[in-house]
Amino acid sequence: MEAAGGGGGVVVEPMPGYEELVRRSYASLAGALRGCSDCGWERARRAWAESVCLSWGEPLLCLLGALALTLLRRAATRRLFQPFAEWCQLLPKDAAKMPESAWKLAYYMLSWSYSAYLLFFTNYPFFHDPPSVFYDWKRGMEVPLDIAGAYLLQGSFYSHSIYAALYMDAWRKDSVIMLVHHVVTLMLIVFSYMLRYHNVGILVLFLHDISDIQLEFTKLNVYFKYRGGVYHQLNDIISNAGCISFSVSCRFWFRLYWFPLKVLYATCHSSLRSVPDIPFYFFFNALLFVLTLMNIYWFLYIILFVAKVFLGEVREVNDVREYDLDDGKKVAVAAKMKDGPTLSSWKEGKHLKNGMVKDKRL
Repeated sequence: MEAAGGGGGVVVEPMPGYEELVRRSYASLAGALRGCSDCGWERARRAWAESVCLSWGEPLLCLLGALALTLLRRAATRRLFQPFAEWCQLLPKDAAKMPESAWKLAYYMLSWSYSAYLLFFTNYPFFHDPPSVFYDWKRGMEVPLDIAGAYLLQGSFYSHSIYAALYMDAWRKDSVIMLVHHVVTLMLIVFSYMLRYHNVGILVLFLHDISDIQLEFTKLNVYFKYRGGVYHQLNDIISNAGCISFSVSCRFWFRLYWFPLKVLYATCHSSLRSVPDIPFYFFFNALLFVLTLMNIYWFLYIILFVAKVFLGEVREVNDVREYDLDDGKKVAVAAKMKDGPTLSSWKEGKHLKNGMVKDKRL
């Protein structure tokens, strides 16, 4: 039975399958397009004037938060992550990249844990009943303080991430896509907050952040496999298990199964049933579709990695997005470490930025 929007005693609508998602979403999108007789800039301008709710202090807080996160990352890198990497005697290339993954792991654990708390330890039913994200929606409605705090944290982080992707992170094969991802995510965060689509925003963030936790945790174990001139099998086993778990449970289950069937179904189909004249319907769904395409793009990287493993082109877990991968080089360097305390990076003499030469090319 399908649920009616709003009110008590609502029957939770079962999660659809892919076929039902495509069929109902297409029908809703096509119907909305046919019924939009005055679509255009004038309607968008009216919807903007009637629906946007944002005080001048809120974007200022977001920018200050982004600045604070940038300064905190620099301080943590210099005073905590880099000294720890030196103490563990990581290979130079791994020691340079470890702070980035350590920082991201710490952040995503915090953000995902808080999103999980909101969805499973409060009265918000959004995960088990995704259409409820639009029940009782009103223009200019108040944002609950606990959700507003999550939005401030996430908006600050993705504002910081745009800067970090250009000037702090390692430059990888998908860095341009990552920049687009950060911009799209920040747009979704800002506009969903201004138009009071914060309920679905929490669900989107929850379904995406867990993948980054396992990704960074796996990368850290890859970096720690060779330390102090010794191969550590436990880190190798954990990195292999993390790669499998990341590929199946997170990238596919959370981003390519739950995300479309819960979020896209709610935004494309259920939103029009609860709020027939919901503003910026096409704009937000377009951004979510772009996010879905990027999820598919990164999942193809995983398929590429698995194919290389089966073909024998890759003997150990590594990040296939890196430019500077050279299988077997770590083993050779680790063997040399046993013969002497002096380490020399293959990029010795060049300025490194998180493991990459500081010559970033778009």
